[in-house]
Amino acid sequence: MLTTHSENELQLTADVLVIGGGPAAAWAAWAAASQGVKVIIVDKGFLGTSGAAAASGNGIMAPSPENWDKVVSERYRVGKNLANLRWIERVIEKTWLSLPLVEDWGYRFPKENGESVRQSYYGPEYMRVLRKNLLRVGVQILDQSPALELLLANDGSVAGARGVQRQHHRTYTVRAGAVVLANGGCAFLSKALGCNTNTGDGLLMAVEAGGELSSMEASNHYAISTAFNATVTRGVPFGWASFSDEAGNDLGGYVNGRRDPSFLPNALLKGPVYARLDRATPEVKAVIEKSHFIAYLPYKKADIDPYTERVPVTLVLEGTVRGRGGIRLTDDSCGTKVPGLYAAGDAASREFLAGLASGGGGPNAAWAISTGQWAGVGAAAFAKSLGAHANERVAHPTGQAGLRSPQADKTPSSAFDSEAIVRGVQNEMFPLEKNHFRSEQQLLDSLSKLEKLWEQVQANPKQDTVRDVEFSRRAAALTAVARWGYFSALHRTETRGEHIRVDYPETDPNQRYYQATGGLERLWVRRDWIADAMSGDKTQSVYTTPPALRDLRKNKVPVILEYLGSADLPAPTKSLEWK
Repeated sequence: MLTTHSENELQLTADVLVIGGGPAAAWAAWAAASQGVKVIIVDKGFLGTSGAAAASGNGIMAPSPENWDKVVSERYRVGKNLANLRWIERVIEKTWLSLPLVEDWGYRFPKENGESVRQSYYGPEYMRVLRKNLLRVGVQILDQSPALELLLANDGSVAGARGVQRQHHRTYTVRAGAVVLANGGCAFLSKALGCNTNTGDGLLMAVEAGGELSSMEASNHYAISTAFNATVTRGVPFGWASFSDEAGNDLGGYVNGRRDPSFLPNALLKGPVYARLDRATPEVKAVIEKSHFIAYLPYKKADIDPYTERVPVTLVLEGTVRGRGGIRLTDDSCGTKVPGLYAAGDAASREFLAGLASGGGGPNAAWAISTGQWAGVGAAAFAKSLGAHANERVAHPTGQAGLRSPQADKTPSSAFDSEAIVRGVQNEMFPLEKNHFRSEQQLLDSLSKLEKLWEQVQANPKQDTVRDVEFSRRAAALTAVARWGYFSALHRTETRGEHIRVDYPETDPNQRYYQATGGLERLWVRRDWIADAMSGDKTQSVYTTPPALRDLRKNKVPVILEYLGSADLPAPTKSLEWK
């Protein structure tokens, strides 16, 4: 592995570069290294303590083989005919077979009757073990080193990435034969525990390199939290809560003995909501205080007895982290449309596992373990196929918004305010009435404002320090992800899973397709029809103009649309473009 560095720049080479610092990234780096290739992993924080998984405990969807059929069928049911049975089966199998490895590396699962119970993990210890194992197999780890843009070779294949090192106040370049994007989803800096490193960087990097996203309409997951803390989004304890309004009136919320999922969002729109865990038995209390200690800790710190006292609650946006949208996968090795670029974990679209429903918790943990390994092995095989001179390819950086301004030479201007951009994005993404309860007019209004923010991040980014570079790029990524999410939501005219349209409240059985999306200046959406739920075969169709888009000029939304076809279908005769 070649290493050169100066005071202002570090240059490295490897066969496989993994971007991210959570479970998916760690599994990808290990899997690639197990194929005998040189691996570098770069993380925005400290690999082992940053990210959602390291913040607390988590379940794992890893049932014993005799229960596989039951879990598979339930996952498919939750996916509302958009999940993929074959992918669900292979995720469960891969996860179940992989967990004994974690034990071999030093993690101690609880025992029952002498047998390990591998149904959950304690995040900090789990990630500590994964980091220790990476060092053992020779993976080079760059902490506090956020990647900001990909490198492409002249043939369109990925050739590495560039980023900054906070502690050394310098830039770095890693030339690599293949890259795995496993740097999480996007929670829009909502302060949900462990999610502030998840700002959509990988999604923007993938699209800039020529990749596509999918199911971005499922980018609006909200999680319950205490309002006085509003960071710990662990909902299990609230399963034993009663809810009331400010005056103390019981809000109920049950339908046929089960809590209505829309109960809390609807109640919060009417006013403050309070919860008391008064339905918890002594046995349940013991579980909450031990297994869900991170959720119990805010009460303990505030000297509140949650079983007898009412506490205000809220909903915190987790976006795509527990949602579904992400980089579109094109094959079983988690490859993308860009040769040599792979995606895993929350950075990848998880539509095959849960359709447009949330897969938070156990399913997401299993997805990270399985896709991480498939991506790592796939990346290693691609890097090997390039031969010994892969890192001698001519390559160019692909980063645009937030890194370099296309307008700088024409109209020099002062640097844009990245903090103001972030606040503008959050103003459109956080409110329940905009992002949870969606409607045509509200989506159009938000898209109009987001387009103006996108225009702003095309201007000069502030680059006085490495932090300035990182924050400017982060502002661009948040804006881009918000645009893709709302643009996809505008096109799916039904309610399905996490995607709720108040103007289309029913699930439309004819909308059995995934929505691919992408584009930077020219946003586009394509329907990928699901032809066979078992094999995941898809056909593509030209997207027709929904009624909402016919009024774009009247609403003055500066969105440029493009209709995409496929080789099997007639090409569109023209695209709609603003003059």
